[in-house]
Amino acid sequence: MVMRLFCCLLLLSAMPSWAATKLEASVDKNPVLAGEFFMLNISVDDTIKSEQPDTSVLLKDFVVGPTSLSTRTNIINGSINKQTTWSVKLMTRNEGEYTIPAFTVAGLSSQPIKLKVAKRAADADKNNDIFLKTELSNNSLFVQEAGVYTIKLYLAKELLDGSLSTPSMEDAQLTQLGKQTESYELVDGKRYLVITREYLLQPQKSGVYTIVGPTFQGRVQQNYRQLEVSALGDDQQLEIKPIPANYKGAWLPSELVNIDEQWQPEENTVEVGTPITRTITLTALGVTKEQLPEINMNTIEGIRSYPDDVETNNAVRNGRVVSQQTASFALLPQKAGTYTLPEITVPWYNTKMQRISYATLPKRTITVTGGAQANTQPLANTNSAAPNEPNLQPATADNLAASTPPFQPAQDKTPLWLVIVAVLGYILWIITAIFYWLSRSTKNEPKNTSVSVNKAQPLSLSALKNAAKTNNLNAFYNELNEVAIKLTGKKVAAINTLIHNINNDELAAQVNSLQSALYANSSASIDLNAIINMIEQHQAQRTKSQQAVLKDLY
Repeated sequence: MVMRLFCCLLLLSAMPSWAATKLEASVDKNPVLAGEFFMLNISVDDTIKSEQPDTSVLLKDFVVGPTSLSTRTNIINGSINKQTTWSVKLMTRNEGEYTIPAFTVAGLSSQPIKLKVAKRAADADKNNDIFLKTELSNNSLFVQEAGVYTIKLYLAKELLDGSLSTPSMEDAQLTQLGKQTESYELVDGKRYLVITREYLLQPQKSGVYTIVGPTFQGRVQQNYRQLEVSALGDDQQLEIKPIPANYKGAWLPSELVNIDEQWQPEENTVEVGTPITRTITLTALGVTKEQLPEINMNTIEGIRSYPDDVETNNAVRNGRVVSQQTASFALLPQKAGTYTLPEITVPWYNTKMQRISYATLPKRTITVTGGAQANTQPLANTNSAAPNEPNLQPATADNLAASTPPFQPAQDKTPLWLVIVAVLGYILWIITAIFYWLSRSTKNEPKNTSVSVNKAQPLSLSALKNAAKTNNLNAFYNELNEVAIKLTGKKVAAINTLIHNINNDELAAQVNSLQSALYANSSASIDLNAIINMIEQHQAQRTKSQQAVLKDLY
């Protein structure tokens, strides 16, 4: 065994080294049908891995698929045959006579190939198990106007694998929209699996252009065999119109543009400090989301504006591209008054009417009131008598006679209801006097402290101080709102009501800085402890005032 292996190696070493002597090119079909794939094979009689034929010359007349490489070595009766083959799938869209040029590899050249391409029958696809359909939303577009190009691949056989090429057009951008979809359709009584792809088409220059249709090649299962199949989509021509010379501003070609807004709250009258959310939505048909102009809102003196994130998106509806931009603004009125927000106008070119149009958001007037200021009553009114309080002086015959109309005889008896009211009044007066003397005798005993005295006790600010220690602005603002609600009794705009009651410019400035840091990411310095100190001073003054009022009541 060892001797045989040694002899073979000796024989091989004694043979001369081989060199390539012949390069051949051939096709597996001739003639072929337009839209039908065929195979071009380029072979050389040697093993070559460092070179390959240049197939780019075929792009002028053919659709060129991927190139595969195979090598083979045969030893027959001591004779060694080597071969390297490059295989390329080709297809041409139109009938006619073509020439596949010569190729050069390893210093060798092949012979050109004359190829005849026959016309494909017009109804060939109707009887096929696989065919392509293409559709364009509009055969006439303006520069940068968005169109939708749809491809549908019909399959009546089980698909094993395949590839669908992307359509192409000069001076235009073609981008696939989302993922392909699958559905089933009946065509002439035959059931097809339909694979649909949609592409966004955006022309960049005016003129007449051709969209080169897609091609498909793959394999299907038929009974126990695997068959190679192919399909060709039709080319489509379209006209691209230039931008009109009289158009000014950002170019926005569309069939329809609309702008609207939403307010929260919806009322046109709000209190000072009440946050308002204004959401503006711009919708356009036939443009991409990148083409939508930015929505800006002018600054209004007396109202702070904090822009929120802007959301943009687009989708396809009934073969049309619909784009939308949503911009939100947080408005915070700082002082009372009447404010008018100016209208917002977006110019666009109406591709249907062939003229410049405007999408307008009308101006809006809002009224800002002073909040709780108008409803605040002075504590001095606590001792005033109610306007509807009955007069509890004793009833006499003279008083009744004076109040009796002349045509009615005087009453000899006092009415029973008036007697009951008088008695109840005297009883209430006696109870009040007893309560007054009891409270004076027990005012130094803590256990008998009344509810009115408890109201004069300071409100705990421990939670507010803890938030200030950790410098947690959100927690501090929430606790400040709770303290304001308890001190003012107002659930809406409580902080602004508290600022008004304290009437301290420094407190107002510190709270405004806090709100700016929360709503507008401001870096202004905030003294949280100063806010706490001013509230404590207000509490001390409030307690002293309440104690004085209670002393007057008793």
